[in-house]
Amino acid sequence: MSASDVLERLDLKYREDTLKVRVRDGVELYYESTGDGPVVTTLNNFFMTTPTWRVLTDDLANDHRVISYDLAGHGQSTHPATYPSWAQHAADAIALLDALEVEKTYLVSTSISTVLARDIALAYPDRVSGIVLAGPALGPKGMRRHRQIQRAWLLTLENHGMAALYNHLYPEVFGADMNEELGTPGFLGLRESFLALSTKEDLANGLNLALTGETSPELLKQIQCPTLVVIGDDDILLSNTGARELAEHFPKGSYEIMPGAGHLPFLDDAMGFQAIVRKFVAEAEAGA
Repeated sequence: MSASDVLERLDLKYREDTLKVRVRDGVELYYESTGDGPVVTTLNNFFMTTPTWRVLTDDLANDHRVISYDLAGHGQSTHPATYPSWAQHAADAIALLDALEVEKTYLVSTSISTVLARDIALAYPDRVSGIVLAGPALGPKGMRRHRQIQRAWLLTLENHGMAALYNHLYPEVFGADMNEELGTPGFLGLRESFLALSTKEDLANGLNLALTGETSPELLKQIQCPTLVVIGDDDILLSNTGARELAEHFPKGSYEIMPGAGHLPFLDDAMGFQAIVRKFVAEAEAGA
């Protein structure tokens, strides 16, 4: 499935029978659960909401249970007066799994949500079967470059608004091949989707949180579950060498390079990405 196919099938509408789970006082999370089999839970970066994942996981849901949810402070989940910390986001994820009676799950994370996947695996190791880090914001030597880019995005958002932020991040997040394939119609179509997904406040809250938290790659050595780093070979944040070096920090780390893909490789090749996740889960299940 090409990037243009993904864009054509993208459906950002929420289900009419909205499903929510109370995870702590005053906070409910919107979620969707599809399929049966080993459980895979997607973790949104701050630019994504639950409906985005449908077209990116529909094949995986044929033989896995796929759970997607909106983070607190985003989408259809509760927007608390005080934006959650990383630890609260991690606790929310576990509370959602408890409510859905899920003992263990594989986490599929993307960009800045790879930090959340790391923190969940560190704080709740018995609940995590494995983690997939797609276009990670984690670096083999630290996160300085990632935060410089995030700070630049935040400044653009604060000073010029959401449309300007989209113009700023589009050529950085999407690879050259996808950019050429989608052309101007794709650029404009995705802009409308981007502006509909979130509010300026939601994005500012997320980007501000992204500038906090632990950055040491030494933490990764404590994660004992199977871990897969997936990057496009046109990822602005991490080179092929960086992906290998990052994977080597994990006791059970491995990596995959998706040719021609950018920072969000599942958008460039949704079927290829799902095949990679399926293989990862199958190998982890066989070795469990």
